[in-house]
Amino acid sequence: MDLVQIAQRADDLERATAFYTMLLGSPPTATYDPPGLVFFDLAGVRLLIERGAPSSTLYLRVEDIDAAVARVRRAGAEVASEPHVIFTHADDTLGPGGTDEWQAFVRDSEGNLVGLVEHRAR
Repeated sequence: MDLVQIAQRADDLERATAFYTMLLGSPPTATYDPPGLVFFDLAGVRLLIERGAPSSTLYLRVEDIDAAVARVRRAGAEVASEPHVIFTHADDTLGPGGTDEWQAFVRDSEGNLVGLVEHRAR
């Protein structure tokens, strides 16, 4: 079984599209409005920004967590939690062995929580 799609709530579709375009560094792959659907491609998994969908917490892998948080902050979004180590991976069970898992949390333009994750070599 593979993950195909994740949906995230948007009250203002245009505002949410601008936020995720900034965060992901790429434009949507498709927009259907009406009925209020915007799709982004996350390495083969569809991220659906949908008017009226329930809120969820997304965790997105980033290459440089400090740069990602700075980019979000410059865009005026709320940083809910600064980058910090949450786990050290001794093996490959939950992440690459020999790395520290760093996470930070930001709020998207619709108030949804988004986790940013970097695996950094120790």
